[in-house]
Amino acid sequence: MQRRALMAAAGAAVLTRPMLARPALALAPKPLIFVPQANLTSLDPVWTTATVTRNFALMVYDMLYGRDQAFVPCPQMVEGHVIDDDARRWTMKLRDGLIWHDGTPVLARDCVASLRRWLQRDSAATTINQRVDAIEAPDDRTLVWRLRKPLALLAHFLSKVQPQPVMMPERIAASVDPFKQVTEIVGSGPFRFRPKEYVSGSFVAFERFDRYKPRNEPASYTAGGHQVLLDRVEWHVIPDSATAASALIAGEVDWLELPQPDLIPMLRQRAGIDTGLLDLYGTVAILRPNHLNPPTSNVGVRRAMFAAIDQHEVMVATMGDDPNTWRAPMGYFLPSSGSANDAGMDFVRKRHSIDQVKRMLDQANYGGEKIVFLHPTDQLAYNAFSTVVVDAFHKVGLAVDEQMTDWGTVVQRRPSKAPLDKGGWSMFPAGAPGPEYVDPLLANTLRSNGSKAWFGWPDDPALEAAYEGWIDAPNQAERRRQEIAFQAAAFTSVPSIPLGQYLPHAAWRSNVTGLVKGSAPVFWGARKA
Repeated sequence: MQRRALMAAAGAAVLTRPMLARPALALAPKPLIFVPQANLTSLDPVWTTATVTRNFALMVYDMLYGRDQAFVPCPQMVEGHVIDDDARRWTMKLRDGLIWHDGTPVLARDCVASLRRWLQRDSAATTINQRVDAIEAPDDRTLVWRLRKPLALLAHFLSKVQPQPVMMPERIAASVDPFKQVTEIVGSGPFRFRPKEYVSGSFVAFERFDRYKPRNEPASYTAGGHQVLLDRVEWHVIPDSATAASALIAGEVDWLELPQPDLIPMLRQRAGIDTGLLDLYGTVAILRPNHLNPPTSNVGVRRAMFAAIDQHEVMVATMGDDPNTWRAPMGYFLPSSGSANDAGMDFVRKRHSIDQVKRMLDQANYGGEKIVFLHPTDQLAYNAFSTVVVDAFHKVGLAVDEQMTDWGTVVQRRPSKAPLDKGGWSMFPAGAPGPEYVDPLLANTLRSNGSKAWFGWPDDPALEAAYEGWIDAPNQAERRRQEIAFQAAAFTSVPSIPLGQYLPHAAWRSNVTGLVKGSAPVFWGARKA
C-alpha cells in the first residue's frame, strides 16, 4: 500500500481553505480550538458508542464514578459508598450541591432514571441485571442497589466510558426511549453545550458551567477534580488532515486530536507546536461483522475473512513503519495486558496464503454472496485499515460491495438490522478504546449476548459463559482460566476481527498546557496562555 504523500503539502505554506461556517459571536472570550477526529453526528452517549460522542459526553455530562489514569474506579458524583448485607447492598451518597445545566438540583431519582435507561442499551446490562433486585432512591441524595448476589465490580461498570452511564434529569431519562436519541442536552458536567451554535460537519461550542463543583483533589483522567480553566471550547471539524495541520501551524487551531501519522515528524520540528502520546492505552482496530445477515452470519466465512488479513500490513498502513506506534499481532486482549494469553494466537501469528483462505471459503460453502462493507473515508485510521482489508478480501475472491461514506453515516446506519437488499450492512471498521481489551470486564465489542450485544449482535453461549465465569471468579487462578477460555471462544466464533493496537500521537500549540492523559481527550486542567 502506498501511503499518502502529505508531508510535503503540509510542510509548505499554509494551505488556502474556506472559512469555517459557524455563527457569529459577540465579544466571546478567546476559546481553545480543538479539531476532533471526526464529525459529531450523535449527541447521545447512551444511544451510540461513537468515540467522538464519548468525547462530547465527557465535557457535558458527569458520572457517578470516574477512572484514574490506571483505570481504577473512583467516586465522582458520589461522595463514596458503603457495602453491607454480605456485599448484597451498595449505598451511594451524592455529593452536595450538584446542579443540572438547566439550574435544577441533581437528585438521586434522576440518577436512578438515568441508570435504568443506560441498562437497556449497554452490553453490561445482562450481567448487572442478573444480579440486581432493585435500584432505589430513598431520599434526594441516596442511591441504594439491592443485589441478588454480590457484584464486587459494580463501581468498575459505573465508571466505564464507552458507552457511558451518564447522568441526566429524570424528565429526560425516563421519557426518551433508549433506542432513540435524546434531543435536549442537559448534563451536570463542567462544560455546557451551546446547541444554537452547533453546525454538524463544521462546528461545536461549549462554555464553562460556572455552577459546577469539582472535587477537591487532583485530576486523573475522568477521576478527581475537573477544574475548568477555560471559558470556552470550540470544536472545528476539518476532515482533511493536511488542512488541519496547516491550521495548527498558523495558530488558527490549538489542538489536533488525531493528526495524520506521516505529519507528526514535520509538526514536531515546527516552533510553537508540541506532539506527544496523550492516549496511553491507544485504540484497538477492529472489523465488526454482522452476525444476522448472510454471508457474514456464517462463522466459516468470518474465520476466512480473519485469515485473509495481515495485521502487520494493516498497522503499517495505518501508522507507518515506527513499531513504537502500533502493536501486532494481537488476539482479543491488549498484548501488554495481564489477560493476554496464547489461546488461539497461532491463527494470527502465521500468514495464511490466498489458496488457504479460498479453501476455507469453499469449506464454508461461500457462493459469492455480496458483502456490504461500510468504508468511512473521513476517519484517518479507519480509512487506512479499510483500504487494506478490502484489498485483501478481493484477492481471496470475496464479493465486496465497498460503500464509501463518512463516519457519521456509518454511526447512523450500523443500528439497522435490515437485510442487505433493504439497506443493511455486512461489516464496518471501528476503533475500540484500549482499556476495553485489558480484560473481559468492559469488552463491549466482544460480548456475544445476541440482541443485547453491540451492533452486529453476535450470539455465542461459550464466550458468554467465560465472561460470567470471570466476573464471579473467586480467585486469580480461576480468573486466569476464564481469560483463556474467553479468548479461545472468541477465536472460534469471531465476534469481531482484531487488526492490532495503534497509539496515535496528538499535536497542540505550545501555549496550551495541562492536558490530562488517559484514553480520551478531556479539557479540565487545560490552559491556553
